[in-house]
Amino acid sequence: MQIDVKMELKVNHSFAKYSTLATLDIGSSKVCCLIAHVTSRDKKIEIVGYGYNASKGIKNGVVTDINQATLSICNAVEDAEQQAKESISKLIINISGDKTNSLINHHVIQLHKNRPISEADIAKILQQSVSKIKNTDNEIVHCVPMNYTIDKKEVVKDPRNLYAETLGLDMLFGFYPSPLYKNLSNIIENAHLEVALRTFSGYASALSCLVEDEKEIGATVVDIGGGTTSITTFKNGFPVYFATLPVGGNNITSDIAWGLTTSFAHAEDLKIRHGCAFLITQDELQTIDVYPVGEEDDNSIRQVPKSDLINIIVPRVEEIFEMVAKKLEEQGLKDVTNHRVVLTGGCSSLSGIRDVAALVLNKQVRLGIPRNIPNIPTYLYDPKFSTALGMFLFAINRKEYHPAPSSAGAINLGNIGGIKKILGWFKQNY
Repeated sequence: MQIDVKMELKVNHSFAKYSTLATLDIGSSKVCCLIAHVTSRDKKIEIVGYGYNASKGIKNGVVTDINQATLSICNAVEDAEQQAKESISKLIINISGDKTNSLINHHVIQLHKNRPISEADIAKILQQSVSKIKNTDNEIVHCVPMNYTIDKKEVVKDPRNLYAETLGLDMLFGFYPSPLYKNLSNIIENAHLEVALRTFSGYASALSCLVEDEKEIGATVVDIGGGTTSITTFKNGFPVYFATLPVGGNNITSDIAWGLTTSFAHAEDLKIRHGCAFLITQDELQTIDVYPVGEEDDNSIRQVPKSDLINIIVPRVEEIFEMVAKKLEEQGLKDVTNHRVVLTGGCSSLSGIRDVAALVLNKQVRLGIPRNIPNIPTYLYDPKFSTALGMFLFAINRKEYHPAPSSAGAINLGNIGGIKKILGWFKQNY
């Protein structure tokens, strides 16, 4: 699809060869801003700016301190702008709070059986599907048309010009509580920036990590971040489920700090350097140095068995995957043998975590890194950047219907330009 100026992203008008896009990954442990040039003809993405700093004022994906969160954003954006040597005003942002949820809505309309399905019929079913959703307490973040069906049985990707008596549509909706989103949008506004697009973190990570066959056959991306674990399931080429758990790598770090009576900074260092998701016999024989909390003098170092550290980590890792397994079971995916799991996010780098995931989930598991944007800088080939990079793919390959919420929070179709807007969207994407 064309990168439309209506997306309100900066366009280089002097040469008209590329557009400038910026993504902002707002996490509980980090804030990362990436700036890229996207060529107008072939949609090649070139990263030109990078900013990264520790996150403050964000906990479990939710804003807890407006001022600190705003400062974290400003620092990351400023660093990216300096590297790119240009300023930005609009961003693609992620949403990762544990209150994300989704549902699939099925809608059917009657057709005129003496004429083929037209674009006006498509517009009608899209419009009616969204109008059925009355959700005044939530922001509708995603509206993804999945499967079209004709005569209540045949699944088709493009129903235009086919004859049928009925047309059905399955549409995936992704929701996030309006008050929590307002807090997130406030810190963007406080930084004198605007939101161009928004997406769930797990969805963006899936776009950057999954191969096309995984999307078709069925796969779940488990993005383990600092404060949350995002779950996104694909099947038949479309996302079918979004969820987020209120646990992540920071919980492991906290457990280590409490269990070994050390600072959170030192606990994080121990997790990265010595951490593992399972215990081996050799861990009983090795020792690690632990600084007691409040003391940084080398004379105060305690030596403890490495097994003490591992025994703290293991239960929390198992708990995370048990929670993921419960979500998969709720969706009827627990016992689907060909459904695989892809781990990504910063905490997926923990040694041994893939093996534990495979054991608890009883599925094929692989580690996912951003692989769907070629020629990115080497330092970005890291699972902790899956969301930030995936948001570029979300922006330039959108297959979504984008209604605009009314002031009351319900869907107001009049705000999106009516039938012409819907027809334009369908022509671009099918």
